[in-house]
Amino acid sequence: MGRLETADKQSLHLVENEIQASIDQIFSHLERLEILSSKEPPNKRQNAKLRVDQLKYDVQHLQTALRNFQHRRYAREQQERQREELLSRTFTTNDSDTTIPMDSSLHFNSSLQKIHHGMDDLIGGGHSILDGLRAQRLTLKGTQKKILDIANMLGLSNTVMRLTEKRAFQDKYFMIGGMLLTCVVMFLVVQYLT
Repeated sequence: MGRLETADKQSLHLVENEIQASIDQIFSHLERLEILSSKEPPNKRQNAKLRVDQLKYDVQHLQTALRNFQHRRYAREQQERQREELLSRTFTTNDSDTTIPMDSSLHFNSSLQKIHHGMDDLIGGGHSILDGLRAQRLTLKGTQKKILDIANMLGLSNTVMRLTEKRAFQDKYFMIGGMLLTCVVMFLVVQYLT
């Protein structure tokens, strides 16, 4: 990378190509190393994989540095071309017709303002829809609470009804038992007292 900074313009592309070829060769060696590290014994495999990953990171860092240098060189060359073009341009006087066509710009500006107002309307509509949804959510929460309260009441009512039916069933047996006992007592009283 140090050779890139000191290379002249003619040999710069050659040095960049050499560095890129070296980086590509290192990447291919790293892929082979990664395959070989997976064949290491389990106790050494993690350490070998970590070293291969570190080397990959370092090579990617070099690749990024090369790209950044190429980007800076390209921007510098672009600026130099533009500077030379600007300095070599010959300027002439304006034509006799110096009118500025503004109709298309005015139309474009009015279209942008209409779009801006349309977007404001859309955002306002979205806010009102969102507020409506929030109000509906509150209403539905209240309704859900009432339904749960009714369901709890019905659950209690069902429990009370079952207990009442069970009690009525038991009371019927007590009544029949009591009637039979009363009949037996009356029969015994009539038998022994008469």
